[in-house]
Amino acid sequence: MLRIDCGPSSRYCDGYSRRSFVQIGAAGAFSAGLPGFLAARASATEQQPNRGDTSVILLWLDGGPGHMDTYDMKPEAPSEYRGIWKPVSTNVPGMEVTELFPLQAKIADRFSVVRSLHHDSGDHFTGGHWMLTGRGEGVSGANTKGKYPFIGSVATKLTGARSPGMPANVAIPYGMSIGLRPGYFGGHYLGIHHNPFETDGDPNADNFQVRNIGLAQDLTVDRLNHRRTLLSSFDRMKRAADTSGAFESLDRFDRTAFEMVTGTKTREAFDLTQESQEIRERYGRNSWGQSTLLARRLVEAGATFVTCHFGGWDHHWDLKTGMENYLPKIDQLVYGLLTDLGDRGILDRTLVVLCGEFSRTPRMNDGGNGGPPLSKGTPGRDHWGSAMSCFLAGGGVKGGRLIGSTDRLGEAPKERPLRPGDIHHTIFRVLGIDPAAQFPDHSGRPIVAIDHGAVIEDLF
Repeated sequence: MLRIDCGPSSRYCDGYSRRSFVQIGAAGAFSAGLPGFLAARASATEQQPNRGDTSVILLWLDGGPGHMDTYDMKPEAPSEYRGIWKPVSTNVPGMEVTELFPLQAKIADRFSVVRSLHHDSGDHFTGGHWMLTGRGEGVSGANTKGKYPFIGSVATKLTGARSPGMPANVAIPYGMSIGLRPGYFGGHYLGIHHNPFETDGDPNADNFQVRNIGLAQDLTVDRLNHRRTLLSSFDRMKRAADTSGAFESLDRFDRTAFEMVTGTKTREAFDLTQESQEIRERYGRNSWGQSTLLARRLVEAGATFVTCHFGGWDHHWDLKTGMENYLPKIDQLVYGLLTDLGDRGILDRTLVVLCGEFSRTPRMNDGGNGGPPLSKGTPGRDHWGSAMSCFLAGGGVKGGRLIGSTDRLGEAPKERPLRPGDIHHTIFRVLGIDPAAQFPDHSGRPIVAIDHGAVIEDLF
């Protein structure tokens, strides 16, 4: 195994660093690594038929963006609540967004916002576990180990990839939750082969290349095919005696891995140089924008669930600098993604979800973090799980809708309180899979995929 240093990064308020190490298989495409990532596909036909070609793109804002600085502004609230920026009207009457989202304001008829979401935890890890797995109990900063699989891992175990030769569950550049990799994006008791396939690297870099989908140096397709034939001959007698179908399943995994490494479809899907400069500029020529463009390419090629990780949202102080850096990037990439999906005729089959693990306190702090006021820069916002927003677009979701509301100060849901499970049910509706599906945990106890909530019918 090879340990890859993912580079330096800032720390969360909890003291956990986004710098992490990941173990990857370094023996090549036919080590346990790549075929293992494809094992989820076998369960698709065994447990439930593939019902369509829909996909999900999750834009994960790790650290937690504030609802009152984005999609649920309170211009009539006291200054210490309403914050620094003003709302602007959108092309949907009565729907406003922050002035830092001018591009989204032009296309609000293509997306909707759930404004009454809550899980009531201000702990990064509890909140992350709630939003990514649908459960929060027993997980906190004092006990960060995940207890349940990522909702995308559950989904792709049931669906597999939408097209042969593509990984079903992909993370760009990696699956990471609150500094843990893959953290709550992992397959957990479903098995590590249901962890997301990670691209690594910066999609905006000129030399961006995804590992594990190309031939190793000096290895030709003929040599690779010869190696497969040789390995098959070692277990021919066992295959003849096997009645369980296990070897047939292994063959399917290896065939798909072979297709990914030797075929052109997968390599082309990951190749951003095939995009025009106009399209690349539309998304933003930065790592976040190009990650989102790559996500579009992957779902178009047949991936089912693609996550883009955008970290750094833990703004306890100097909120002005942070949000004026991050929000314009989000505005551009969301605008680029929704207009591009629409132009290509695939918005109706691609659900886009944007959220983080929680929101930020409606009342701003003094910017001192325990020191003199403003000593850390402008005021900031702390942790808040009692009210948050979730953006949804595409996949049959109707645009221009505001689901639920918060009270005058944005502290709690006022109308239509919703939970993470309601978001997950809605995702499963789009993917056409059964939320009542059950999977055995490590002890063999059956666990239902989603244990609370219902589809948010108002979105459809």
